[in-house]
Amino acid sequence: METNMEQQDTPWLASGNVVAGFPSPAETYVEKPLDLNNLLIYRPAATFFVRVCGDSMTGAGIQSGDILVVDKSLTARDGSIIIAVLDGDFTVKQFRRGRDGSAWLVPANPQFQPINVTERQDFSVFGVVTAFIHQFIHEHVRN
Repeated sequence: METNMEQQDTPWLASGNVVAGFPSPAETYVEKPLDLNNLLIYRPAATFFVRVCGDSMTGAGIQSGDILVVDKSLTARDGSIIIAVLDGDFTVKQFRRGRDGSAWLVPANPQFQPINVTERQDFSVFGVVTAFIHQFIHEHVRN
């Protein structure tokens, strides 16, 4: 099947994998158009995007300026990266449960301290982060 990829509006997904170690001699073939909505969004009505500001999650690979894909319909589990609302402020952290059932918001950067969520605080899980988009080139590259 021959296609003209330059005329397509949707990027194409190459069949095969890219080796992150030694180069592979395997051939790569164009498989199908790649729709990032289909890849990243499972429940469109419950999904939103938010841009990160700050560096408390750099150890998880999340950098300031990255775009988080957040699903409000998911339940946070121990270890989930979440968007939390704590005393009216939004934050992205890893949600952890202590052995005693306590809730913790844990940064992925040793320069920040974990937050022990107490009953006196207004706390809720706004959504669970399911993916993030990190761009290497931030300049506007379209013609």
